[in-house]
Amino acid sequence: MPYLYLAIAIISEVVATSALKATAEFTRLGPSLIVVAGYGLAFYFMTLTIRTIPVGITYAVWSGAGIVLVILAGILLYRQIPDLPAIIGMALIVAGVMVIHLFSKTVRH
Repeated sequence: MPYLYLAIAIISEVVATSALKATAEFTRLGPSLIVVAGYGLAFYFMTLTIRTIPVGITYAVWSGAGIVLVILAGILLYRQIPDLPAIIGMALIVAGVMVIHLFSKTVRH
């Protein structure tokens, strides 16, 4: 269950972050409600996750996956295309999360 909770937290955070631009500095109600609800869900489900997965590992996966997914959302929603250094940086983040999961003794395998 903790990885399901983590997935929900990640998706909620990505939805909230992706809606930030649409809020127009919180002057538009609909997108603003999506942001508030999304972050609320994200943090709630993260608290469920850290019951069993160490907080540092949880945050590494949450932020790493969130970065990559928010950039993908930016491409799809706002036509914000990352340049080569951004792509390389994302690849390094994904590699870091993979190293944690494959080799760290703090993660249950």
